[in-house]
Amino acid sequence: MATTQYHEPPNELSAKTRTFARMITSLTEEAEAIGWYEQRMSVETDATAKAIMRSAQKEEFKHFGMDLEFLLRKTPRWREILQGILFTSGNIVAEGSEAEESVKD
Repeated sequence: MATTQYHEPPNELSAKTRTFARMITSLTEEAEAIGWYEQRMSVETDATAKAIMRSAQKEEFKHFGMDLEFLLRKTPRWREILQGILFTSGNIVAEGSEAEESVKD
């Protein structure tokens, strides 16, 4: 089975790593779909078509969120860093730097 989601031979990767790669690919695809719907809605003039696209985009938000939560549950370091960035009201760059520095290797 040919795929471009792996940078190493798939048969040499653990099942955990292959699942991780699939979920990263899924997260990326959901983000792309969200962006595509945003572009389509920005130029669509038919209100019904636009409403359908908006509904579809909301579903992509859900899928993106589920993919992200799966990855965060499997990678505690990510969760630790992202908790210092997401849903905060401070300077995003400063919060990111602080969150990254606070995580121990």
